Amino acid sequence: MTDAQPAPDIRVLLADDHPLMRESFRALLDASPGLTTVGEAGTGAEAVREARRLQPDVILMDVRMPEMDGIEATRQICADPDTAAVRVLILTTFDLDEYVYAALQAGASGFLVKDATAAELLSGVRLVAAGEALLAPRATRRLIDAFTGRSSSGVPSGLETITDREREVLSLIAAGLSNTEIAEHLYLGVGTVKTHIGRLLHKLAARDRAQLVIAAYESGLVTVRGRRDLR
Repeated sequence: MTDAQPAPDIRVLLADDHPLMRESFRALLDASPGLTTVGEAGTGAEAVREARRLQPDVILMDVRMPEMDGIEATRQICADPDTAAVRVLILTTFDLDEYVYAALQAGASGFLVKDATAAELLSGVRLVAAGEALLAPRATRRLIDAFTGRSSSGVPSGLETITDREREVLSLIAAGLSNTEIAEHLYLGVGTVKTHIGRLLHKLAARDRAQLVIAAYESGLVTVRGRRDLR
């Protein structure tokens, strides 16, 4: 009987136009077990090129960069079949909420504010790499409140096909509950919740959990007033 092989490191690409910021992130990531920095980009265009070349698991993406901003870079990375598996984690400040919403629509898996702690950043990278969404609790309510109402996309395609149970699960995802909390709330097994989420992703043509949250708010299924603060 052979020993189990350790899981490969999560490979991270850093996209920020400030060299000092990239150096700080690199030092933090490379000192953390299971994480490694595979490259850096100082512009959005460079981030797109490096994503194609390096195929990282996660990109830490700043919004304001020269040549191409982080939103357009995210859109190109997430739309390209060659980089569709790459997860983008947006780093922002409160005054960039509108841009963050656009980035989530473009396919980003979540966002963190730049004053997040080191532990929050490392946890965020691991969550996003595992396929979860990361919507910073301190900024999500303001983001949704300010910008969801501006959407003109109407009811997302596929929403009319979801079952009542899937609608319940979608509402709880948008309220910020984890899979375990959803299972407890609905008296279901965690595996059953994951099955419902998988069906929602398929029916709503959503890239991940972050886009399910957007679909729930844009459709009016969940409102800001009805959103549950869990943290």
